[in-house]
Amino acid sequence: MAPVTVGPCDRGLAAAAPHQGATRHPTGTLAATILGSSLAFIDGSVVNVGLPAIERDLASSGASGASIGWLINAYLVPLGALVLLGGVAGDRYGRKRMFLAGLAVFTAASLACALAPGFGWLLAARAAQGAGAALLVPASLALLGAAFEGEARGRAVGTWAAAGAITGALGPLVGGWLIDSIGWRSIFLVNLPIAAVAAWLAGRKVDESRADDSAPLDGAGALLATAGLGLATFGLTVLAASGGTEARSLDAAWAALAAGVAALIAFVVVEARLGARAMMPLALFGTRSFVGISVLTLCLYAALSGMVVLLPYLLIRSAGWSAAGAGAALLPLSVAMGLGSRAAGHLAERVGARLLLTVGPLIVAAGFALFLRVDAGPVHYAVDLLPALVVVACGLTVSVAPLTTAVIGAVDSAHVGSASGVNNATARIAGLLATALLGYVFASDASAPHFIGRFHGAAIVGALLALAAGIAAFALVAPPDAASRSRDRPAPAPTAAPSGRGRRRS
Repeated sequence: MAPVTVGPCDRGLAAAAPHQGATRHPTGTLAATILGSSLAFIDGSVVNVGLPAIERDLASSGASGASIGWLINAYLVPLGALVLLGGVAGDRYGRKRMFLAGLAVFTAASLACALAPGFGWLLAARAAQGAGAALLVPASLALLGAAFEGEARGRAVGTWAAAGAITGALGPLVGGWLIDSIGWRSIFLVNLPIAAVAAWLAGRKVDESRADDSAPLDGAGALLATAGLGLATFGLTVLAASGGTEARSLDAAWAALAAGVAALIAFVVVEARLGARAMMPLALFGTRSFVGISVLTLCLYAALSGMVVLLPYLLIRSAGWSAAGAGAALLPLSVAMGLGSRAAGHLAERVGARLLLTVGPLIVAAGFALFLRVDAGPVHYAVDLLPALVVVACGLTVSVAPLTTAVIGAVDSAHVGSASGVNNATARIAGLLATALLGYVFASDASAPHFIGRFHGAAIVGALLALAAGIAAFALVAPPDAASRSRDRPAPAPTAAPSGRGRRRS
């Protein structure tokens, strides 16, 4: 899940944090933020290759193909719902303080995961990890934005993003080796020494910073978003894996889905009333380009998230691969994006983001179509999977790099932080919804031919989602000249008096 954990608009988030003077320890600040946020990136990717081992070990306490996806969604629900609130909390109470608080929560939750006696305990600890990550990731970017400025800020954020991509890429490989050699609990214990070093560096080398005009916390919005996403995810997960499910459980799933949708509608109502004080200002969606970018992000990251969760499960459970081998299978994605992102960014500056955001998802759709070549027999990586992964990687490289440019171009400079935060949250929510629907595939017998049929169905859905992302970009994202004129106009007026929050990241 490496490409998903590093948000698509990290540069915009850091750029929106006001510089608050030269830091006394720039190297220490950069190292602390890299180590702290890397914990979230590692655990956002390494658990994918651990799903079969955890399912097998905790089967007696409720882990099964129908429920195993919750190991990912229990992490993504609080992360997707609270990451915007975490950013505002850092502005209000201190970014270093929130960074250390997130680090403490994440570390304690990692230890709880490693010691989990049953599946329910493990899910609760994973949810706590997600809450810690919702504080860690935005705080680390805000600390960089406050400590650096100009070209130094760009280099710092670039180094931070590169380190996140590397750790996210190596996470499944190293985690797979740990699972094969020691056991799945070791992938959570490895967080402890990393967290200890990050906390020591943050305590000694990082300067505190906060916003003078920070917005009040949107507690009602955070509560409604968390409840809505959690209930909707539960309903979708049960319904997707409904084969053999009792009627009473299906009724509960439909009720949870309805309650989740109602909570999300209430969330939108609350955000509309709060206006500029909302953690997700609805005024951002007053421009066609931002709507198009949001639809593109939701569709493209849903397709990507589904693939990076399902593919290791297929290789381990159905094809008999080791966990380390399944983790290594995804390396082409991270390598291609790491090597090609800078060139794609420069190309977007020359031809405009709209063209790349249209063409890139179409390439991704073609790559998903190539996954249909996988059959029920032995999986030959070089023949069956590598061509599809290479095509998907090329499409993602073309698509993801211009996303930051497109988001910044869709709003005026005062709303870059809010827009970047919403786009990052959208990418994580997309992964949440995709994993919930994968219960349809996980619930089938991994050794039976119809599992491959369901895998093919997921590949078709992924191709259609990528196609929809390209269509959204072509139809809604403004061409370069129009985008430039749009930035010169003020954003739609919010319903409440501006609080200054839009000048910072969300």
